[in-house]
Amino acid sequence: MEGVPLSEIFMFLGFMLAAYSIVANDAIQTLGTFLSSNSHRPWWVLWVYACSVLVAVFVYGWLANHGDVSYGRLAKFPVPERFTLIHVIPPLAILVLTRFGVPVSTTFLVLTVFAPAALGSMLTKSLLGYVVAFGVGFLAYRFVTTHIEKRFLDSRSEAPPTRWVILQWLSTAFLWSQWLTHDLANIFVYLPRSISAGLLVGSIALMLLLHAFIFRLRGGTIQHIVTSKTNTTDIRSATIIDFIYAFILLFFKELNSMPMSTTWVFLGLLGGREVAISLSLKTRSLAETGRIVITDGLKAGAGLAVSIGLAFGLPPLHAAIERRVSAPGEEAAAAEPAPPPPVAASGEIEPAEPGVEEAREEAAPGSRG
Repeated sequence: MEGVPLSEIFMFLGFMLAAYSIVANDAIQTLGTFLSSNSHRPWWVLWVYACSVLVAVFVYGWLANHGDVSYGRLAKFPVPERFTLIHVIPPLAILVLTRFGVPVSTTFLVLTVFAPAALGSMLTKSLLGYVVAFGVGFLAYRFVTTHIEKRFLDSRSEAPPTRWVILQWLSTAFLWSQWLTHDLANIFVYLPRSISAGLLVGSIALMLLLHAFIFRLRGGTIQHIVTSKTNTTDIRSATIIDFIYAFILLFFKELNSMPMSTTWVFLGLLGGREVAISLSLKTRSLAETGRIVITDGLKAGAGLAVSIGLAFGLPPLHAAIERRVSAPGEEAAAAEPAPPPPVAASGEIEPAEPGVEEAREEAAPGSRG
């Protein structure tokens, strides 16, 4: 590590932590139904399929956007002049929250530290995403797919037809690609906006390893957000959820380039779906459904509160620490005696520059009184 600037160490450390924490927290929104409905298949088969899509999205984005893997979503998030500890703390906070099963918005938690002024725009778009997703989920499952979902529930012990398996794998690829074009910005905000081929290969290798670990764990703690909902382990239900979610993300991707919380969209869709199924099929009481939806919302709200606290609390805290650290050095420099006046070749003391002698007199103790 000798000779490597501290800023670069923090940059790459932040990138690696963000890659792992965001994969562990956010990727389950898109791959959770895929994992739960294919739990009978070897984990590495699912990993190979998902990662083939990931590599395609990485390479296409890099080629089509002149080295920008974030698909232009970081245009309003400049690279910091110097990376510090405050840029490493957000992904660490995500790791802690993920450990407790909190579906935190990594968009708010990571990107707000880089550009606090963008929080309002991201929050507005994310709230709109939650409302739209909740409404679409409710309407779709209340009036369109109610009878289909009932048939799924009645026949969930039967093996699904092959056509549903094919559709589910296609829907996963579609959704996974849309999610990546949204949330890769939360990871690549730590790297230059146009990365080299070497960084691209290294980034792909890191993501493949991280996904292998997550797939081996079958999703980890956050997976409970998916499995606690009605019939999400049925491959047919999972397919419908994935297609709806993917089209919502596609809509907001085309709306504008401002990043948004895909976590809120995901929770909104599942919430609207759960309320509609509760009203139509009476699978659980409306009160119990309300508790599930509100609990998910409170968890997301807690993540937002942490995001805002870190975004606006870390910079002044870091500035205060830097002032405190540099203060002893400044005092020591002030206490050093003034250098002796220069001596000419003749041995006589050269006259001081104008203003220097007056400054020395003012600095001398008791010179004014």
